[in-house]
Amino acid sequence: MSNLLVREKIGYSNIYKLSGYLFILPALFLFCVFVIYPAISSLYLSFRIISPFGDRSIFIGLKNYINLFQSNNYINSLKVTGIFVLYTVIIGLPFSLLISMFLNLPLKGISGFRTIFFLPLAISPVMAGVIWIFLLNPNIGLLNHLLSVIGLVGPSWRTDPNWALPTVIIVTIWKQLGFNIIIFLAALQNVPLELYEAASIDGANSWRKFVKITIPLISPTILFLTITSVIQSFESFGAIDVLTSGGPANTTNVLVYALYKDAFVNFRTGYASAQAYIIFMILLLISVFQFKFMNKKVHYQ
Repeated sequence: MSNLLVREKIGYSNIYKLSGYLFILPALFLFCVFVIYPAISSLYLSFRIISPFGDRSIFIGLKNYINLFQSNNYINSLKVTGIFVLYTVIIGLPFSLLISMFLNLPLKGISGFRTIFFLPLAISPVMAGVIWIFLLNPNIGLLNHLLSVIGLVGPSWRTDPNWALPTVIIVTIWKQLGFNIIIFLAALQNVPLELYEAASIDGANSWRKFVKITIPLISPTILFLTITSVIQSFESFGAIDVLTSGGPANTTNVLVYALYKDAFVNFRTGYASAQAYIIFMILLLISVFQFKFMNKKVHYQ
C-alpha cells in the first residue's frame, strides 16, 4: 500500500513538472523566435557582405568590424553617443530623484502632480518628437516665445549644430522622466519613517537625513535606474529620428541611428549587424563595470 502511495506521489509530481513546462512553453517559444534567433542571425550576418536584396552573401571575416573603426563617421557616432548618454544619465537621474522627493510629500492634490509627471511615459517616442517639434519651432514655438518675453532670441533648436544635441538630450530626459520617477517614488515610500524621526531627535538637518538615510536605503534603486537609463539612452531612436534625423552635420547621429541608416537606408545588412554587436558589447561592458564597482556602495536591507 505504501509503495502504491509513493508511486502516485511521484506520478503527480511529474505531472506538475510537465504542466509547469507547458505553461512557460509559449513565452519560451516567443523568446527563441524574437530574441535568440535574431541574435544568432545577426552575429552570422556581421561576418558577411550581403547584396541589397539579400540573394547573395560573401564571408569576409572581421572586415565589417575593422571598417567600422576606420570610419570617421562611426568614430563620430561613438563620441556623440558617449556625450548623449553621459548627460542624459547624470542630469536625468538627479532631476528625477528631486521631483520624486517632492511628489513623496504628503500634500493635498499630490496625486494629480504624480499623474502629470508620469504622462510622458505613456506617449510614444514619435508622438513625443512631434510635440517637441511644435514647442521648439523657431518662429511659432512656445519656448522661443517665452524667451522673447524676457528679451532673449531663441535659437533654431533642431537645425543649429550647437543646439541640436542638447535639444535631443532634453527631450530624452523628459521622455524617461515618468519611468524614473515611479521607480524612485516606490523606493522612497519604502524608507521607514522611524529612521527620519530618530535622526530628527539626534539633531540631524534635512541634508544629513538625505545623505545618511535616503541615499543608502534607495541605493539599489539608484543602481537599477543607472543601468536602465544607460541602456534606454543607447537605444534612443524615435525622438532623434523625428526631431533631427541624425543631423545637422551628424551632430545627433548616435550609434542606433547610424545602425538604422546602414540597415534600412543604405541596405548594408552585414555592416549594420556588426554595429549591433558593437553596441551589445559596449552595453555589456558598461553593465559589468556598474555592477562590479557601484555594487560595492549599494546597501541592501
